[in-house]
Amino acid sequence: MDSSCGKDALKVEEESPSFNIDAKEEAKSSEDLNSIEEGIQEFLWNLVEANKEKRYIGVRKRPWGKYAAEIRDSTRNGIRVWLGTFNSAEEAGMVYDQAAFAMRGASAGLNFPLEKVKESLKNMNYKFKDGSSPAEAIKETHRARSSSNG
Repeated sequence: MDSSCGKDALKVEEESPSFNIDAKEEAKSSEDLNSIEEGIQEFLWNLVEANKEKRYIGVRKRPWGKYAAEIRDSTRNGIRVWLGTFNSAEEAGMVYDQAAFAMRGASAGLNFPLEKVKESLKNMNYKFKDGSSPAEAIKETHRARSSSNG
C-alpha cells in the first residue's frame, strides 16, 4: 500500500486556496436560483395544463381531428351505438349525455350538469317510441339535424 498517496492528499488540501465568499451574496444567489426555478416550474405547469384536453365520457378523438360519441345500449344487449362524429369534444360529450340520460335517467354518469342536459333535450324536441332504443333516437335526431345543416 502506498502511504505517500495519503500524505500528498492532505498536503494538497492544506495548500488549497481559500475563498472568502460573502454570506449575503451567497444567500442572494440562492434566492435568485430558487426564484428562477419556481418560474420555470410554473411555466412548465401552465404549458402542460394548456395542452391538456378535457376528456369526456363516451367521446374519442379521431385521427383527423373530429370527435366520435358512442354509448353502450342496454336495451340492445349492451351493443355499442355510434352516436355520430362532431367538430368538438364538448358537442360529442353533450350528445353522449343526452343518450345516457334518456336511457338511464338521473343516475347516469354525465359530462355536464343534469339541468343542462335536460334543457338540451327539451330544445331538440327529443322523442322516442316505446320499445325502441333511446340511443338510436338521439342518433337519428342528430343525423337529421346535421343533414339539414350541411
